[in-house]
Amino acid sequence: MNKFSFILLFSLILFSCGGDSDSNSNIERKVFHYIQHRSVTSLDPAFAKSQANIWAIDHLYNGLVQLDDGLNVKPSIAKSWTISDDGLTYTFQLRDDIFFHDNAAFPDGKGRKVVAEDIVYSFNRVWNGSINSPGAWIFNGRVVAENPFQTTDSQTFVLKLAKPFRPMLGILTMQYCSIVPKEAVEKYGADFRKNPVGTGAFVFKRWLENQALFLTKNKNYFEEVNGQKLPYLDGVRVSFVGDRKTAYLELIAGKTDFMSGLESSFINELLSPTGELLSKQAKKLSFLKGPFLNSEYLGIRMNTTGTNPLSNKKIRQALNFGFDRAKMLRTMRNNVGKPANSGFTPIGLPSFSAENVKGYNYNPDKARQLLQEAGFTNGKGLPTIELLTTKDYEDLCTFIVRQWEDLGIKVQIELEESATLREKMKNGQAKFFRGSWIADYPDAESFLTVFYGKNPAPPNYTQFKNSKFDALYEQALNENDDSRRYQLYQQMDNIVMDEAPVVFLFYDETAWFVKKGITGLSKNAINLLSLKNVKK
Repeated sequence: MNKFSFILLFSLILFSCGGDSDSNSNIERKVFHYIQHRSVTSLDPAFAKSQANIWAIDHLYNGLVQLDDGLNVKPSIAKSWTISDDGLTYTFQLRDDIFFHDNAAFPDGKGRKVVAEDIVYSFNRVWNGSINSPGAWIFNGRVVAENPFQTTDSQTFVLKLAKPFRPMLGILTMQYCSIVPKEAVEKYGADFRKNPVGTGAFVFKRWLENQALFLTKNKNYFEEVNGQKLPYLDGVRVSFVGDRKTAYLELIAGKTDFMSGLESSFINELLSPTGELLSKQAKKLSFLKGPFLNSEYLGIRMNTTGTNPLSNKKIRQALNFGFDRAKMLRTMRNNVGKPANSGFTPIGLPSFSAENVKGYNYNPDKARQLLQEAGFTNGKGLPTIELLTTKDYEDLCTFIVRQWEDLGIKVQIELEESATLREKMKNGQAKFFRGSWIADYPDAESFLTVFYGKNPAPPNYTQFKNSKFDALYEQALNENDDSRRYQLYQQMDNIVMDEAPVVFLFYDETAWFVKKGITGLSKNAINLLSLKNVKK
């Protein structure tokens, strides 16, 4: 019996025989099954760094606030909040009907009500460095140094900022900010990572590391729709299978309910060249595509001199004019994604403006003119440029490089392992590299911070420095009026477009494939798989 067959057999046993004390063998269990390409490494929200962790943690926990599909901040554990006029004090009023999952960490195994002190404990745990949470950065430099998390009573939580930071509410929607009970963390210690206790729509049942994760319905969940309590599903099953082709085959065979992402080995078996679901698959599947807050680019290390041709702005601009983004997306990604013609900030954010931020379209004549102005007519005398990328992006980079060759620009592709490439980007060894930037929270500041001159690498892998950009960035952080802040963002994006510290590739899109009969699954620009509204 292979690994995948074992997981399916085990899950049937779990959910039909021992998954719930109220289970009835004559009633079909509504279990949502999906495959993750990468395994979960921790179910502790303090380590919600990877997509696999984030998705699982979202099923199990809640934060103070949450995002709807339009990226608007909505209540969750907090029912309301106010922000002081100076933007420094956030006061949250909590619901009084939210309980942690039943667990042996509590007296008699009964989950207790969430109180404001739980918020203080959860945030301090991420921030104070005692567990080396990778999420500490969300508070570092933003909250006051002493006692930033406070309570005034059991249902009131207060957050104190050192300086105004308008995107703070969006940051609080991140899974790092999920609320955990002190009793469970102390009972399980380091093993809290595999004994999660939250308030979410689903309750932890079992985790077979690198194989599968099993969750069951939280019958005491607090959210409801039209008087009907969520969630609708009886459970969730996640299988960890590294081979994406296997995930595709299981979906087509009807053995799973959902798949995210595309790969060259099967993209043409699902989508037409124009990005439509093939008719032979449309009987079995639905295809959900929409903006994903991820900008794909080729980064250029800016603090180099001498013989590096990319230190010349005209050559950087020529590279941006010198390839056809729309054709690249048609031929390499079946039109999943949009050409990055309007800045580094992607489609899907409210500050995005194709009208106010003018970028690069395919214009080989303009590219040749810029090469000539730089002293390299038709590329003559221009040294070969080395581009670092990973195997996953080799085909994409090859497409671009071939179009540059038509202009006389010679680029040599060098393949690196992902970890090696990241390390070279971090320490400045990569002069020209393939990169991507996914939003940590739904605000353009999450993208523009990549070019703030006072930031190290990461996030400023290009080591870009521009005094005007930095001044606008600092001004935007203190601007509480959204429309004015968006104007500042657009000015900053135009500076980046002109200086071209990156070659802008495309704004990504989600690619979700869902089995027919599944409803309530809606796409969102942060690519979060939320299952509490799903029906099967």
